[in-house]
Amino acid sequence: MTAHVSDWKHGEVKEITHLLTNKKVIGIVEIGGIPSPQMQRMRKNLNETETVIRSAKNTLILRALDEAEKKVKGINELKNMVTGQAAIIATDMNPFKLFGHVKATRTMAPAKGGETAAHDIEVKAGDTPFKPGPIVGELQKAGIPAAIQEGKIVIKTDKVLVPAGQKIPANIAQMLTRLEIYPIEIGMTLHGVYENGSIFKSDVLDINIDEFKAKMHQASTYAFNLAIESAWANKLTIKPLLYKAHNHAFILAMERNILTKETVKNLVSKAHGSMLALASSAKDALDEDLKKMIT
Repeated sequence: MTAHVSDWKHGEVKEITHLLTNKKVIGIVEIGGIPSPQMQRMRKNLNETETVIRSAKNTLILRALDEAEKKVKGINELKNMVTGQAAIIATDMNPFKLFGHVKATRTMAPAKGGETAAHDIEVKAGDTPFKPGPIVGELQKAGIPAAIQEGKIVIKTDKVLVPAGQKIPANIAQMLTRLEIYPIEIGMTLHGVYENGSIFKSDVLDINIDEFKAKMHQASTYAFNLAIESAWANKLTIKPLLYKAHNHAFILAMERNILTKETVKNLVSKAHGSMLALASSAKDALDEDLKKMIT
């Protein structure tokens, strides 16, 4: 019996090792506490991006990482991130994009009582969906400042019911659910990712992609403007610089009345305008044709 279990474990380590060595990006995710229906939905969504999730005992994952290290140098650094109920996530997706996909799987769920609040759990002042009745006393017993006003049950003031780090009492959890306040976040947590010899931890991967793109675009614009102002010629600036130089040369030629095929029409127009301005100040000395031109 022992030999059979050993063979089974050996086969699973071999499968995990194959996965670790045949995808460009390997991550360690924690999947503990996720109900089965939500987990199946998350797997399906990630499978659509050709991302594979493989759960196994942590000891087998650690052994597979050691085996994969023989082919993929540096990958066993992920061993430090195998905690809780861990799983392997393997893909060819960019690590930052992968983090975004995994983060998007997280949803809010009702509290059952006994969970630790990850953040302050607060009720806000305002109307409730309840009609006047015994529910007012139940809300007050849970510490919620409820009252009946104008035929409705309202929460009079904002109040933190459970500070971050404290356990959620069962009676408060029940009331939060009835108020449709879901304070428990469930979903996969990506601890870190390996790609091409580098390890990216979650604090590095957790960026706002749209904000990052906007900053990169802004930085690119600033760099381009600086290159133009300093006349730094490269394949991106050469055309704008030539246009700028041509424009400055044209303006200078017009100011100095330098006649060229580009300036001749403008100079003639300029001279004609100057002539009309001069003529308008001496109307009595003009012939009929000039008088018609300035009227």
